[in-house]
Amino acid sequence: MFFATHSLTLEPANHWRKAFGMTRTDILILGGGLVGQTLALALATHGLTSAIVDPMDPARAIAPGFDGRASAIASASWNMLEVIGVAEALAPHGCAIHRIEVRDGLQSSALDFTTAQEDDPLGTMLENRVLRQVLADRVAATSAITRYTALASEVLRDAASVRVTLDSGDALTAPLLIAAEGRNSPMRSAAGIRIAQWKYDHSAIISAFDHSIHHQNIAHEIFYPAGPFALLPLKGGKRSALVWTVAAKDAPGVLALSDRAFLAEIAKRSGGILGDVTLAAPRSSYPLGFHHTATITAERLALVGDAGHGIHPIAGQGLNLGFRDVAALTEVLVDGARLGLD
Repeated sequence: MFFATHSLTLEPANHWRKAFGMTRTDILILGGGLVGQTLALALATHGLTSAIVDPMDPARAIAPGFDGRASAIASASWNMLEVIGVAEALAPHGCAIHRIEVRDGLQSSALDFTTAQEDDPLGTMLENRVLRQVLADRVAATSAITRYTALASEVLRDAASVRVTLDSGDALTAPLLIAAEGRNSPMRSAAGIRIAQWKYDHSAIISAFDHSIHHQNIAHEIFYPAGPFALLPLKGGKRSALVWTVAAKDAPGVLALSDRAFLAEIAKRSGGILGDVTLAAPRSSYPLGFHHTATITAERLALVGDAGHGIHPIAGQGLNLGFRDVAALTEVLVDGARLGLD
């Protein structure tokens, strides 16, 4: 499923030109988050041009400060990031996961998942802000990608092409439109694509904390009756990300705890395995649910990332599924371009 590591230089007839008042490109991408930017970079690696349309100012997404959100990048995803030239910039900020310990409550015995080789970790923990920063810097430096800070006010798809008018007044056209807008994708709804979904009646409390005992590159998943309590190692050895699943009705109360009470809960539920703890990030809460679309394509449209599917975060694979979408779709599009197909 992985696209080739060699670069393909194409000579597309539609390489960034103005035609009848419209800017033409190979691919239009609605959504400039982690998946949308990665897709644009992957396509550019193989000579395909793209336009990213997102109303959020990129500077807001990479503002200083740690909000506690972090992702475990699987080895296959990391390989893809190496191919598109961003892994080298990410590596100094990553923390390799060499072992995962899974427990039922605070029992001493644990299911132990350990890597066979130290240079082949189970995953790499990265702050989401660092991911956004590195991707945004690379997008800005890539001539094959143009980013529009705007809303798509009109989208027309037909058998011949896709045409998008932005609220900024710009008009864009391409053979294909990619929706990478996240769980509540407006384009998915506009296309009438059905979605199966349900809520877990739980919320994830997200934060991060510093601790006195080195985490030894171990991730901990502790299961309680109300839900899992995950401690995920971050760069530096004495900082970890927290993903604490609670009943939806209890989330406001957890957020309202004083810092001292919240830290006491972390220490109690972790069994003190990381020693003394202090907060390193603010707390936030996200409702948990599952969704999957009936189809991931429509006329000249494809869905990637959370626009097409979303899972419970306990698996830690939501972003990795989005990166797999990027790899698979890039392979299909590059193969088609190589053969001269639409």
